[in-house]
Amino acid sequence: MEIIKIENLTKVFKEGENDITAISEVNLSVSQSEFTAIVGPSGSGKTTLLNMLGGLDAPTEGNIIIDAINIDKLKSNEMIDFRMRNIGFVFQAYNLIPVLTAKENVEFVMFLQGISPKDRAKRSSELLNAVGLGDRMNSRPNKLSGGQQQRVAVARALASKPKYILADEPTANLDSISTGNLLDIMEKLNQEENITFIFSTHDPRVVNKARRVIRLEDGKVQSDSLKV
Repeated sequence: MEIIKIENLTKVFKEGENDITAISEVNLSVSQSEFTAIVGPSGSGKTTLLNMLGGLDAPTEGNIIIDAINIDKLKSNEMIDFRMRNIGFVFQAYNLIPVLTAKENVEFVMFLQGISPKDRAKRSSELLNAVGLGDRMNSRPNKLSGGQQQRVAVARALASKPKYILADEPTANLDSISTGNLLDIMEKLNQEENITFIFSTHDPRVVNKARRVIRLEDGKVQSDSLKV
């Protein structure tokens, strides 16, 4: 079932007097439960495309339709609410809140959603156990390794029970063991909870796990292949 549809998507940035086209007339659709990698050289538009899919950046032209909603037409407060309830983000830089523990970081989105303290505590514990951090719930980010912080970020992204996870270079700062563990966790969640994962990545280990690979160059789709 098609759940994301991208139509004639273009993004142009201004740099002084120059126009820089980051994404050019991209047309794509994504089906439920896909495990997709967007690949390409630096500057190809991967992160820009991901940011537009998540409503963090607005297109210059074109449409992004998610669950029959054109997200570019949403008002700012509507977009925030839509994002909070439907989309989980995993960033390369983790973006954890340094003064909060791992458990409190995972609970934060649920707090914004108005979920009860009891239910927040239950789900955060379940998620941190699922990513192998049940014994580090009360640790702050500066007491965790890079791989552990990234697993907290994955747990946080899943806390709101999103339909989609957008992951921007999630393994860029991780060693091979941490990368393998993280990808196994994401693949399991994809298969067991039908969460749709879309990665932007340079990492061949992510590409090998992906079941669909979309290659961007100069802001355009050069290839789109499904693995059998």
